[in-house]
Amino acid sequence: MMVGVSEDRPTPEQDPDDRPGGTGAQPRQRLRLLLAVAGTLFALDLVTKIIVVARIRPGEPVSIIGDFVELVLVRNPGAAFSMATGMTWLLTLIATAVVIGVLRIGRTLRSTLWAIGLGGVLGGALGNLMDRLFRAPGPLQGHVVDFVSVGWWPVFNVADSSIVCGAILLVTLTVFGFEPDGTRYKDKATSTTDSAPAPADEPGPGRDRSAGDATPEDSAAGAAPESTAGKGPGTSATADGKETAA
Repeated sequence: MMVGVSEDRPTPEQDPDDRPGGTGAQPRQRLRLLLAVAGTLFALDLVTKIIVVARIRPGEPVSIIGDFVELVLVRNPGAAFSMATGMTWLLTLIATAVVIGVLRIGRTLRSTLWAIGLGGVLGGALGNLMDRLFRAPGPLQGHVVDFVSVGWWPVFNVADSSIVCGAILLVTLTVFGFEPDGTRYKDKATSTTDSAPAPADEPGPGRDRSAGDATPEDSAAGAAPESTAGKGPGTSATADGKETAA
């Protein structure tokens, strides 16, 4: 007696934890990783800014490695490289949109590296967003605290570094075909090719034909010759059906 398998039991293909974009435990784990990375970087950015504002005076840099690496307090109303200095409110709205977008994507993540990259972007965006919301001269107009000076590179902070490193990681993953759902573009293309149906076998010269598959040649070969019953003596039929005298 055969024991049937319950249809309610999920197969590996049906398991939501194994499906790209599923709602199982794995996406929740990736979201927690994303938030942990973002929270750590946000806290590090906030603490360093508080220390720099309390200990360093504007115009009095602190040397770390000669004149190449210094700590210098700069309040930046614009974006990186001092761009858009007169549009602080717009940069605030953009940072808010980035935070919302990253959180929405993070809910369906299945890739660890994507979670780390997006966590870096989220942590940096939150760090600079806090400055724009709560620092002088006022809400939506706050100046970002920058303090790390390296050579000719513009002065930056921990939040800026987080955004840049996270963005580089995400671009690298995209270039090599790694997607947020944990799959790879090349693997998807290969599986699609492998799942394509094989062409039907063509009948060969020696293939048996079942009933009803006879070809016109078979019908002609198997056709019975026209009966000459009832014909007059001395008559016969030619190949084209005409009667001729014997």
